[in-house]
Amino acid sequence: MKTTVDRLSPTRVKLNISVTPEELKPSIDHAYKHIAESVTIPGFRKGKVPAPIIDQRVGRGEVLSHAVNDGLDGFYRAAADEAKVRPMGRPTADIVELPDVKDFSGDLQITVEVDVRPDFDLPKLDGLKLTVDAFEVTDAEVDEELQNLLTRFGTLVTVDRPAKAGDFVQLNLRATIGDREVDTADGISYEMGSGELIEGIDEVLDTLTAGEKTTFESPLIGGDHAGENAQIEVELIAVKERELPAADDDFAQIASQFDTIAELKDDLRVQLGKSKVFGQVSAARDQIVDVLLEQVEIPVPQQLIDDEVHRHLENENRLDDDEHRAEVVVSSEKTFRSQILLDAITEAENVKVGQDELTSYLIQAAGQYGMEPGEFIEVLQQNGQLPGMVAEVARGKALATVLGKAKVVDSKGKAVDVSDFIPKDDVGPDNDAAELLQRLNQGTTDAAGRDAHGRKPGHEHYGHDHK
Repeated sequence: MKTTVDRLSPTRVKLNISVTPEELKPSIDHAYKHIAESVTIPGFRKGKVPAPIIDQRVGRGEVLSHAVNDGLDGFYRAAADEAKVRPMGRPTADIVELPDVKDFSGDLQITVEVDVRPDFDLPKLDGLKLTVDAFEVTDAEVDEELQNLLTRFGTLVTVDRPAKAGDFVQLNLRATIGDREVDTADGISYEMGSGELIEGIDEVLDTLTAGEKTTFESPLIGGDHAGENAQIEVELIAVKERELPAADDDFAQIASQFDTIAELKDDLRVQLGKSKVFGQVSAARDQIVDVLLEQVEIPVPQQLIDDEVHRHLENENRLDDDEHRAEVVVSSEKTFRSQILLDAITEAENVKVGQDELTSYLIQAAGQYGMEPGEFIEVLQQNGQLPGMVAEVARGKALATVLGKAKVVDSKGKAVDVSDFIPKDDVGPDNDAAELLQRLNQGTTDAAGRDAHGRKPGHEHYGHDHK
């Protein structure tokens, strides 16, 4: 296969692809096999129809068309690899010349236009200076952490008084709409003031003591009648308050590995400091992309921006909001520029993604969508999005790599140690995300222990014309 490249703009190329009859033959053979399995011809079992009969009944033109459509994606991807271009958008293919339909001789000539990642010179990655806010750990913050710890070890004690904010109450609830009871809940526990139950419940409970009941109106928040107003009968069974242990040496020995409350508080101060250092490191990471983007011009394919803006506004039902559109255009362009920059750093720094890193990222992402990891991975496979997940992990590692080369100081000039936040690159031949993707696509059990069914990502969608 021969490929030449016409650079149409810094972000768009045309691939001129010439496929020989020998290279097209596997697609021709597949076309005959697929057609044989899909047509019904008297005297022949499905899948056993000879090629001459298919030529006669279906036509060699249909076979050729099937073969071209089947092979197009592979030819395009191979050409892009050969030309060392990095596609970013939806390709558009034109069939310039077909082989001779009589004997499939002659080359298949294809042109494909596609948006690509632009070429640019990376700014210097060594020696970036990043400044973050200084911090201090106050006594009040330590006391607050200690109070939180005491609360975790507190016990609930029944009290004979009206409920108040912070109490835990035991309730029976009945919901009726008209004369019909639509929901009940007995013996439920609720923390007063948390706002995690029915609207208006806190105000009603303020007037009750254990053993009393009342009725009020409120919209239901779940079930078949969610959003409908209902009469809610609430019966207060018990009021309990949290009784905290004393903040003394005995508590320190129960709640920690320390012998004294002073040692425990010192450790809480250390942990708060570590948390604030983590915040400094996060702030430094956020600065890196902005600092680097200021030093380099990265053009973004306009179609990518237009498509993303349309998708965003359509999801928000704000397609006619021109002011918001302008904001989304700016943010989308910056997002794409950031991704292009980090992808280039990934290549320049030879960043690799290990199976464990990818698996951890996928499990975390699955949780954010409220899905089981295996189900989430299967959906990603069906939509061809697993490589995108690998790219996201790689971008995070690329960012961490640059952070490791930077000089980070706080606003008082004190150096911030980021070494604990730089991942160690332990990716080896048996710990490569590419191998994991290959095994997933072959239908092996994924790292989360669930069957991913081996469904391959979908092909690119092309617009193509025969010329």
